[in-house]
Amino acid sequence: MDTDTDHIEKNPHNICIWKPKEECGDCSLCNEIHCEMHRSDTLMFGGSAMLFFIPAIGGMILGGMGLWLIGYFVYWLVFFELWENRVLCSHCPFYAEDGGQGHTLHCYANYGLYKTWPYNPKPMSRSHQIQFIIALIIFAGYPIPFLVLGNQLLFLGFTIIGIGTWMTVLKLKICPRCLNFSCPLNSVPKEIVDAFLRRNPVMREAWEECGYELG
Repeated sequence: MDTDTDHIEKNPHNICIWKPKEECGDCSLCNEIHCEMHRSDTLMFGGSAMLFFIPAIGGMILGGMGLWLIGYFVYWLVFFELWENRVLCSHCPFYAEDGGQGHTLHCYANYGLYKTWPYNPKPMSRSHQIQFIIALIIFAGYPIPFLVLGNQLLFLGFTIIGIGTWMTVLKLKICPRCLNFSCPLNSVPKEIVDAFLRRNPVMREAWEECGYELG
């Protein structure tokens, strides 16, 4: 049976999504944002990404550029566990579980990743936003020059279409409900962000210290 101490240890930053469900009361935010993880969101996120991963990797292999996949996989490790983990994920309420460091991430996008950095309740800085966009461009665009050099134009076309489809899924299905409000791709309405911050005083204080003003 869970105790108050258990809840405090699991949720040291008092983030509402990590509280017992009975404390949600009449909160309607669950209808507006991704307050909890659903497998359908994971399948949508990961499945749409496969639309460019599969042709990109297949085209590189067929074009004789397979060795360069080693560099791509190394970049994946750096991207997920170090770079994106720091500049994007560490600001997300999902990252706040268990104190934010020394545990794995439980969210629909990067489930199971080791949380390399401590949780940061502040919004992403401009530097972190720019770094994330650069990291994302490298993440999606790395295979493209190798597909060109390998003369795999059909796979190049499928890869570009896959990237466009993935980004469309993100912008239409994921970003409008994502809790990582300061991500440059996020499109949750300000009134919803404000309502969430009012329910989460640690985040609210950190955001207001950075100049954010509730409406």
